[in-house]
Amino acid sequence: MRPDLPPIHEIWVYLAGSPLFALLLTLGAYAFGLFCYERSRRNPLANPVLLALLVVALGLTLADMPYARYFEGAQFVHFLLGTATVSLAIPIYKGWSSLRGRFGVLLLALAAGGVCSIAVAVGVLSLLHADAALVRAMFAKSVTAPIAMGIAERIGASPTLTAVFAVTTGILGAVLGRYVLNACRVTAWWQRGFALGVAAHGIGTSRAFSVHPAAGTYASLGMGLHGILGATLIPVVLRWVSG
Repeated sequence: MRPDLPPIHEIWVYLAGSPLFALLLTLGAYAFGLFCYERSRRNPLANPVLLALLVVALGLTLADMPYARYFEGAQFVHFLLGTATVSLAIPIYKGWSSLRGRFGVLLLALAAGGVCSIAVAVGVLSLLHADAALVRAMFAKSVTAPIAMGIAERIGASPTLTAVFAVTTGILGAVLGRYVLNACRVTAWWQRGFALGVAAHGIGTSRAFSVHPAAGTYASLGMGLHGILGATLIPVVLRWVSG
């Protein structure tokens, strides 16, 4: 070892306390998850977000890094969430011609999916007498995480807790959606994609794009409409019910 270089443990202590470590850990974990996903021939059980989440959790545990310090570096990726959500309007525009004549069915499916998502989550926690903060977070978790966090702030829920539930919902939907749709004998790509977009948000939309472009287009539409209606109606309805 060269005498002018610090010991390796000192370098590790510096990196573990640096925001750069959190950013590299996040990007590296997702790259690993994406590699495993492609090697598994895009098996939904090898969802890259799920694998990345496990790797990041393991890395933070081994580095003994608190979440607040981790977010100092991960916030650069978090900042792009809103941009990525808005950019999904591009495939919707390109596939606009295929949407004609289906708006009535899609809006009905959107209403049913959105209401059921909230009713089941809130209903189960209410029956279990869960904490009020936990129940309020369930109202917003039915839409994609960036929008859900904004809704949570408006209704007095925890944005962090809401984001956790929204991401968990998206991961479970992306992993299990294929099997549920197969069991229900839903074969049309536009139907499968729209269902994933409504139920599994951005992570489900990413899964839909990896499977078929038509599924991705309709997943974008479902996620976008669900986010707009959720941001508009959830605070109003909750205020009316609470009042």
